[in-house]
Formats: sequence, structure tokens, C-alpha cells
Amino acid sequence: MTDTTDLTASASGTYTIGGDLPVVRLGYGTMQLTGEGVFGDPADRAGAIAVLRRAVERGVTLIDTADAYGPFVTDGLIREALHPYADDIVIAAKVGLTRPRPGEWVPVGRPEYLRQQTELNLRHLGVERLDLLQLHRIDPHVPLEDQIGELKALQEEGKVRHIGLSEVSVDEIEAARAIAPIASVQNLFNLTTREAEGVLDYAEANGIGFIPWFPLATGELSGEGSPLAEIAAEHGSTPSQLALAWLLRRSPAMLPIPGTKSIAHLDENVDAAAIVLSDEEFARIDAL
Repeated sequence: MTDTTDLTASASGTYTIGGDLPVVRLGYGTMQLTGEGVFGDPADRAGAIAVLRRAVERGVTLIDTADAYGPFVTDGLIREALHPYADDIVIAAKVGLTRPRPGEWVPVGRPEYLRQQTELNLRHLGVERLDLLQLHRIDPHVPLEDQIGELKALQEEGKVRHIGLSEVSVDEIEAARAIAPIASVQNLFNLTTREAEGVLDYAEANGIGFIPWFPLATGELSGEGSPLAEIAAEHGSTPSQLALAWLLRRSPAMLPIPGTKSIAHLDENVDAAAIVLSDEEFARIDAL
């Protein structure tokens, strides 16, 4: 079993977003810090603050948030826990989804709405510029030129450093890149859900960071006696840790952001940064 006494997330390596924004590849996603249905405040606010601070203590530099988480709950938690931010902290924000009620997400991509939400992100996080602003979803009722064009205008005004996308196809990335530089893509991707494999390959080939959301899904693959459980036992690790190790090995552009409201689970995730899979182990897991 790996000795993780002095281990930090930096063992996962680094990636430079947009060519000038270095991050530790293993990041942290804040969505689970909200109330039930990703709505409202956490039941344990002090615990949420402690998890954020622990993530930074363990070497995490990429923290993912969104105006829709709560809404605006996670932005406030990040500011309370970490402001003023260390120089290496990169906050990836998102705009473009509204929250009528718990569990419901509705895309709104009107330029004036995207601008308003960006301004609120800036205010709630306590920053003058967002390191990475991602369009949470493309609104099918608004021309893409208007949505990406507004983010580009905010970039040109110095309020946004880099622009990203979420849940998009390769064609949509290319259409967006014709309007503004795209630095990252955040799509659903994990060991059991790989529909975005083509997007990942495109991102890697074009210098775009790939942020897989819901990265820890292992399902039945982690059951007793499964190959994943067997390899985990050989490493003295957990199936979830192997799922993260597989993601990190899958592509140098991969930036997993596993989320949790538990310090113990956070530590377990960070410890996965030290797991080195052999070619044979990677192939066995990949074949699952």
C-alpha cells in the first residue's frame, strides 16, 4: 500500500489550461457541498468549509464551481474558506443554467443573462477576473454566436481569462472555436460512461483541457470479485481510487474534479494521485 503521509495532489502531475494557466491535474468539484438536490445551503456549513481548506492543504489547485450550485452557495463557501486566494489557486466557474427548483436545471444563454451571472460570480467569489468561465450548457434557443460572443466580450473586458464549454460535441466545440478560443471542456466521463471518448481525444489533440464530471462512477465493476476490486486489492487501494488512477492515465489532458463533503473521502481521492498503473493493469481496467 502506498505511503501517503507526505502525498499531495501534485503527484497527479500538472496541466496548463489555455497555454498559460498551470493547475494540478487532480482537482476538486464543489457541487456536493450544497443542500439536497444541489439546492440551498449545506447541512454542515463548517464541515463544507473544512473540506475546501483540506483540499488546498492536500495540494489541490483547481476548484470547480458554478452559479447554479445552490444557486450561488458554493461560490460563497469558496470565498469564506479560501479568500484571499493563494497565487496558484484556479477557480473554474460556470454560467448558463437556471435553477427553478431542487433537481431541475434549465439552460438560459441570453447574453444579458450570461453577463449578469458572470458579474455575480465575480462578486460572490471576491475576484476581479474569473480564471476559467465555462458555458454550463448551450441554450438551443439562442444562437451560439450570441452565447460565446458574450463570453468573448467579457474576456476582452478583462473579466474572464479563459473560456470553457460543458456537455458538448466535437462539432459544437469547433463551432465555438470559430468565435473564441476554447481552453477547456467539461463532459460526463468515467470508467462506466465513455460516450465522450471522441470529445476527449479531440480535446487532447487540440490543447484543450478535459474536465470529466461524475468521475468516480464504478457501479457493478467494483463488486466483490470483480477485476477492478482484484486490482484494487493488489494495490491496497479502493475501486474508486483505481477509477481516478485510470482517468489520470487515460489522457494527459484529463483533469478529474471528484467532489465530496467528507474529509476522509477527500483524502482517499487525493491518495489516488500516487497510484501508478502498469500497462497491463491499465489495459485490464480499460477493457471493463
